[in-house]
Amino acid sequence: MTKDMHHAAIAHANTILRTLDGSGVHGLAVPGVSDRDEIGVFIEPAQHVIGLAGAIDHYVWRGQPEGHRSKADDAEGTLYSLRKFLHLVVAGNPNLLVPLYAPESSVYASTALGVELRGLAAVIVSQQAVRRFLGFLDSQVDQLRGEGRKHRIPVRTELIEQWGFDTKAASHAYRLGAEAVELAEDGTLTLPMRSPDRDRALAIKTGGVSLADVLAAVADLRARAAAALDAGRTPLRPSAEVAAVTTWSVEAHLRHWRS
Repeated sequence: MTKDMHHAAIAHANTILRTLDGSGVHGLAVPGVSDRDEIGVFIEPAQHVIGLAGAIDHYVWRGQPEGHRSKADDAEGTLYSLRKFLHLVVAGNPNLLVPLYAPESSVYASTALGVELRGLAAVIVSQQAVRRFLGFLDSQVDQLRGEGRKHRIPVRTELIEQWGFDTKAASHAYRLGAEAVELAEDGTLTLPMRSPDRDRALAIKTGGVSLADVLAAVADLRARAAAALDAGRTPLRPSAEVAAVTTWSVEAHLRHWRS
C-alpha cells in the first residue's frame, strides 16, 4: 500500500463529518458545468498525534489528474484532520466554515463528534472570519481589475474571452461580500445563500451583470460588513474561544480513540 493510499484509508475510516462544499452548497452550481466538491473532518489515530508515525494534516481526492481542471459532475474534496481544521477555522479561514453551517441535506456523513463540532460554531466563528472574508474578497477584486498577485487565483481565459472578465471570480467576490455581511450582522451563515443574493451571484456567474456593476455591488457589501464590525454592531465575539475549543478537541480525540 502506498503512502497516499494509507492516508486515504485512515482519513475515510476516521471521518467524523463530511458535507457538500463549493458552488453546490452555496446554491450556485450551474447544471452541466459545475463539479461536486466535498469537505470533511477526520481524527488521526493516536500514533499520528502523540506517537512517531507523523501527522496527517489532510487528504485530497480529485476526479481529474493533478494539473487538470475539473469537469462537470467530477467529484473531488478534502478531508482535514480535526487539529488542522480547528487551527484554520478559529483563525477565520472562510473556506473551512461550510461543515459548520451546511444544511442537513448536504451532510453526507456525521458521527456524534461531528454533531458536536457543528454545535461549536458559536464559539469558533468570530469577527476574524469576517475580516478574512473581506481579505479573500479583496484578492478576487484585484484579480478582476488585473492587479495583485494573479498567480494565486486561477485565470479562466475562456470566461474572459466570452464575457470580458472572469465571471466565476466575480461571482465568488460577490458571494464573499454577501456572506461577510450576514456573518457580521447576524452572526451566522445561511447555506445555500439567501435570496436575492443567490440570484444575483448566479446572474454574475452566468454573464448577466457587467463588471462595473459587479465591482460597485461588491464594494457596497464590503463597506456594509466592515461598518458593522467597526461600529460594534455584530453578535460575533472578537475572536474564537480557543480554550473551550481546545478542551473539546482533546476530549474528542480521547473519545474517538477509545471507541
